[in-house]
Amino acid sequence: MKTFFRLLSLSKPYHHYIPEYVVYVLLYTIFGLMNFTLLIPLMNALFNAGEQEIVTQMPHFSFSIAYFKDVFNYYLTSLLHQYNGNKFPVLIYICVVLFVSIVLKNLFGYLSQKVLTRMRVNMLRKMRDQVFHQYTTQSMGFFHNERKGDLLSVLSGDVVEVENSVTTALQTLLRDPLVIISTFIALFTLSKELTFFTLLFFPVSGLILSTVSKKLKKQSNQGQLLLGKLLNITEETLSGVRIIKAFNGESFIKNKFHQDNLTYARTFKSMQDQREMASPVSEILGVLVVIVIMLYGGRLILSGDNSLTGSAFIAYLGFYFQILAPAKSIGTAFTALPRGIAAGERVLRIMDLPNNIADKPDAKSLPSFEREISLDNVSFAYKENPVLKNVQLKIAKGRMIALVGKSGAGKSTIADLIPRFYDVTAGSIRVDGQDIRDVKMHDLRALIGMVSQEAILFNDTVFNNIAFGQPDADREAVINAAKIANAHEFIVQLENGYDTSIGDRGMKLSGGQRQRLTIARAIFKNPPILILDEATSALDTESEKLVQDALDRLMENRTTIVIAHRLSTIQHADEIVVLDKGEVREQGTHDQLIANDGIYRKLVEMQEFK
Repeated sequence: MKTFFRLLSLSKPYHHYIPEYVVYVLLYTIFGLMNFTLLIPLMNALFNAGEQEIVTQMPHFSFSIAYFKDVFNYYLTSLLHQYNGNKFPVLIYICVVLFVSIVLKNLFGYLSQKVLTRMRVNMLRKMRDQVFHQYTTQSMGFFHNERKGDLLSVLSGDVVEVENSVTTALQTLLRDPLVIISTFIALFTLSKELTFFTLLFFPVSGLILSTVSKKLKKQSNQGQLLLGKLLNITEETLSGVRIIKAFNGESFIKNKFHQDNLTYARTFKSMQDQREMASPVSEILGVLVVIVIMLYGGRLILSGDNSLTGSAFIAYLGFYFQILAPAKSIGTAFTALPRGIAAGERVLRIMDLPNNIADKPDAKSLPSFEREISLDNVSFAYKENPVLKNVQLKIAKGRMIALVGKSGAGKSTIADLIPRFYDVTAGSIRVDGQDIRDVKMHDLRALIGMVSQEAILFNDTVFNNIAFGQPDADREAVINAAKIANAHEFIVQLENGYDTSIGDRGMKLSGGQRQRLTIARAIFKNPPILILDEATSALDTESEKLVQDALDRLMENRTTIVIAHRLSTIQHADEIVVLDKGEVREQGTHDQLIANDGIYRKLVEMQEFK
């Protein structure tokens, strides 16, 4: 139940809901009980089943059952006296009161549900906001350790399961126990002996439902893990559909999905079977108890026991049927709750994950970049796998530094460490002498622009992709950035120009066009520091020429770190840094490194720039 209350705490502050809800539920319960209390005078009026209680004076007000009962009987007595014992007007009076009571009961039931719906919606909104906040603020290491399908499953499947199970159980558990307790009070008032007799059956019902609930929670965890696998396969298929088709892998991937989908379907069917079993089991047990009550109560009446009249017994049965619906709802809620709790635990696991890359409480501002970036004995490892070892490097403002080396040498890792996507394992990275761990990340990243090998774009308009993060951007500034990036010409030829939606990941555009949009985005940001991570390696010759021209314009008067794949992008660099197995092996200009006849020259000769 700890998880249940953690989830419930998301709906704070409770004073927005609880007082209003309690008032509505109390009124709902009172008028619900009144409906069946009226069965006694109704039966007496119709069948002369008993003597009507005579009340000749209006009682003094007190908030009690006796007061309202005496008021009702006072008007009933007045009608009988007025019509000389004719009971038809009495019948009309009882039916009108009964109708008003039913209307008020349903009105307050509706109002109580509105309050709970408001509470439920706010709780789910906060839950989604906090999970998405975690996704956007976690370090890159978090995404290396988590499967994308599982993360999607948490935000979609698990949150929906919490909505369907936990919040529904919340509604049931806040209202129905109050209805049951108040109804039992009325039952004790009518017949203590009969009510004590019926209480013997409730432990049996609780034991059966508890057994079902425990098994359901275990299966729920298995089901959500399988759903995460399905989402992961789906995401990978949509992303890699070109490769799947190129390697004739359709049958393989379909079979893989089919097997996991079949396993999930079987698990889900088992869960649903047990979940649906709770309702009929609760109802069968309830009806069985009612039958026993009818036999036991009937025996009391037939034996001449004056403690229970026929009309009171009919009212008693009415009250007991009033218990069946909320008892059934509670039984269903308890069997559904373990699924919601299991889903809630997965949601809370994400919400509770610490963010290893965060600003210090006393983080300093970094308003500008003035002198240099320095890597001082930087080492880094992914878990236990060392990637960089004691890297020493200084990058002066306005200079172009190229990082070259074989695949896995650590080039991209340096590019990820400078904007603090990861924190160094040892050593430090400084900007103008300040350790980047001591400055505000927002300020640091505001100084850096990135263009990567993969053109990462969003399913939005051209304008919003260039002006990403700035919805109120100046249109002329966006157009100017596109012109510098050699993108304006193809943009204006699109269906809606800058307002054209480019599709998922920009798939409506060619590779060169997508890359030029990412360059335009970097130009629009206008950062003093630029990181180019193999920005032209995936392009054809014509596209590369256009993109390289745009990059040359972008690099003007900026401090640029280039991860090189092709010689043409780095031969004019101010300094080339050769990495091998995470260590700096050579540094110098293109001509100096060629003359050294070392690793760099071999890379040039083999064209192994990666």
